[in-house]
Amino acid sequence: MQGSAALGLRSVTKGFGDGPVLKSIDLEVAEGEFVSLLGPSGCGKTTTLNIVAGFLRPDAGEVVIGGRVVNDVPVHDRGLGMVFQGHALFPHMTCFDNVAFGLRMRKLADREIRTRVMEALELVRLEKLEHRFPRELSGGQQQRIGLARALAVRPRILLLDEPLSNLDAKLRRAMQAELRAIHTKVRTTMVYVTHDQEEAITLSDRIAVMNSGLIEQLDAPEGIYLRPRTRFVADFIGSSSFVQGRVAGGAHDGIEVEVAGAGRVAVATDARPAAGTTVHLGVRSDRIRIDASAMPASGALRGTVVDRVFAGAAHRVLVELDGGAQHRVEAHLAEAPAPEVAPGRAVAVVVSAADWMLLE
Repeated sequence: MQGSAALGLRSVTKGFGDGPVLKSIDLEVAEGEFVSLLGPSGCGKTTTLNIVAGFLRPDAGEVVIGGRVVNDVPVHDRGLGMVFQGHALFPHMTCFDNVAFGLRMRKLADREIRTRVMEALELVRLEKLEHRFPRELSGGQQQRIGLARALAVRPRILLLDEPLSNLDAKLRRAMQAELRAIHTKVRTTMVYVTHDQEEAITLSDRIAVMNSGLIEQLDAPEGIYLRPRTRFVADFIGSSSFVQGRVAGGAHDGIEVEVAGAGRVAVATDARPAAGTTVHLGVRSDRIRIDASAMPASGALRGTVVDRVFAGAAHRVLVELDGGAQHRVEAHLAEAPAPEVAPGRAVAVVVSAADWMLLE
């Protein structure tokens, strides 16, 4: 990671009455970085954001902002901005006054307030709507005013708690592009909470994938998608299929794995688990090829097609591997499969050694 740290969490732990919500997590965010906290409901991502903001106090550990431990520093003295899931705009105020609110609370001069408000409105491309009230705006425009209000105070760190979740899919994608462009321009450090994997991949410099109060993997979007470390990460990000097997031996650049009843595959990996070790493999659904020929390529897994569905951008083919119904592989094929790839047909599942993922 480049640059100095804007934010650090050191062994932060938090629990409520029914048990721990955060389990000694560590996180460091560089100046100007966009980091997303991604995970399912209840994983601890919003609790983490609230601890950074100062709305909650950790049971143990330290929150460090700009090199200073801020556990005892109140919310208004942390130099943060926040954008919430709801727009949280004052309905009786114009767009200008909503954006100016935080600046007036800081008792800035009127001229300075005017300059900053107009800069913020121009940044979100709503400078011509300064005199409108929230009820006169679309949902996307209201969210952009909320973003302008947070940026106008020039925060050290901007915290965003699922700010786009209330928007429809098309508007959400447009706002994602808008937010990314704003971050590229102003380079404010941003910490973004979302449960939407596509949103995290689109926006982030790095993603912290959270599960049950832990950060399972912190990496760039490409690393999270292409090199997930655990089954949870591989399953939560993108569409993957999983099989279990035993190491049959070493290969030139990895290992060979025997999948009981279905065949043997080569797996490219730097790891060298001993022969006989049970291992878990994953593969992205769009990296699977279905071969219905009588002589499939070597290193394929035998199975039977149990379902075939057209799903718009891809055709989904579900294959039950020989040797047990616990192994089902779903292939996403960009082109329509051949007519013989129909339910009941014996096929081979073909995956290159480099596309198999050896999971913890």
